[in-house]
Amino acid sequence: MTNTALSVWQACLSFIKDNIKPQAYKTWFEPIKPMKLSADALTIQVPSKFFYEWLEEHYIKLLRVALVRELGKDAKLIYDVRMENAYSSKQPHTVKIPSSNRKPMYGQNISVPLEFNKRELRNPFIIPGIQKVKIESQLNPNYNFDNFIEGDANRLARSAGIAVANKPGGTSFNPLLIYGGVGLGKTHIAHAIGVEIKNKYADKTVLYISAEKFTQQYIDAVKTNSRNDFIHFYQMIDVLIIDDVQFLSGKTGTQDVFFHIFNHLHQNGKQVILTSDKAPVDMQDIEQRLLSRFKWGLSAELQAPDFETRISILQNKLFRDGVVMPDEIVEYIAKHIKSNVRELEGVLISMIAQASFNKKEFTLILTKQIVDKFVKNTNREISIDHIQKTVSKYFEIELAVLQSKTRKRHIVQARQLAMFFAKRMTKASLASIGAQIGKRDHATVLHACKTVDNLTETDKQFRKYVEDITKKLSY
Repeated sequence: MTNTALSVWQACLSFIKDNIKPQAYKTWFEPIKPMKLSADALTIQVPSKFFYEWLEEHYIKLLRVALVRELGKDAKLIYDVRMENAYSSKQPHTVKIPSSNRKPMYGQNISVPLEFNKRELRNPFIIPGIQKVKIESQLNPNYNFDNFIEGDANRLARSAGIAVANKPGGTSFNPLLIYGGVGLGKTHIAHAIGVEIKNKYADKTVLYISAEKFTQQYIDAVKTNSRNDFIHFYQMIDVLIIDDVQFLSGKTGTQDVFFHIFNHLHQNGKQVILTSDKAPVDMQDIEQRLLSRFKWGLSAELQAPDFETRISILQNKLFRDGVVMPDEIVEYIAKHIKSNVRELEGVLISMIAQASFNKKEFTLILTKQIVDKFVKNTNREISIDHIQKTVSKYFEIELAVLQSKTRKRHIVQARQLAMFFAKRMTKASLASIGAQIGKRDHATVLHACKTVDNLTETDKQFRKYVEDITKKLSY
């Protein structure tokens, strides 16, 4: 059978379709038309220069493999890019792609250069009707390294952040992912990196944005048919800071576009900084190809500050506010507020407000009253050991049996419930939960949590187990 442009391209598409996501295939390959087959050169027509550039940047290796399979090692690919010229007549813009990884060279058969229709990209941060060329960083200058107190719990993240700020895109910390619980300073250090970069490199475009806002911008771009502008905008950023990246969980469209933006920035030596409430290994409903890229650089954990660091944080805050407070009161606050920095500062603000508004002095009695309110309003974290003992007692089985390798149905369900409550009621990672409940891995814990969710919805008796144990753990 004689090969035709159509038959060769369909064979290529069959291979390509098996190697990329369906949405990407539909977006970037379905619009392509095979035009001509000449010896070992296939000409395909693409709808725009942007389309050609996107294929070149993201899929050239895949295209090359597919074409070599069909036409041999000397296979060539020629793009027929249909663009409007200055006189609005359709003319092809032909680009020949060599089989090496070098940037493609423009063909010599174009006698008149085409004038592409250049239009200004939409900036998702600009209010319609207001013209603004400069991209604002969205950074808070109050969050800087000077007021980010270093301690054992944050030393790695802070040091890595300073290294990135000194040489954005030029260290092995790309991406830099900072993760940890609520109120430990993830957002602060992310802003601090951006602020430091702006101070050192005024010419670099730095942008801070929450994953939630990024997602909303992408949704708006899809609605207004400006997806390409959205992508182009983010590809222009030199330092991209995405806060709370776990918010992308389950949002496949946003994950897909962020994947391509991430690749472009990383390949061009741009810096990516991410924050999350959990480590990549513990993120759920995030595509594996995206998680693998999160692991390319450094993942630095922020933990709860130790006593000495809490003292330093309080003293620094008092110094900045010009407030003098007895050492015994500072120590009392640091001793009783352990969970996060935000609560430490919250107690201090309440103390200062009470003292100034009610004309009271700083006393241990006043401090105890305010601290007690904070502690009372803060959910006490339950230990994994306590959860296991509660579940074992409820089902009247030995703790050792719960943690054993047995696959008996009622034991497995009890073990899964223990993992489910450990994930819901503690700040421990999936890996840590699994290690403490029978030395399982994080994937087993994740499976257990999903199983409990499913059974709770479909099985009345199992739902009662969950309700009963919840009550026992919520005393």
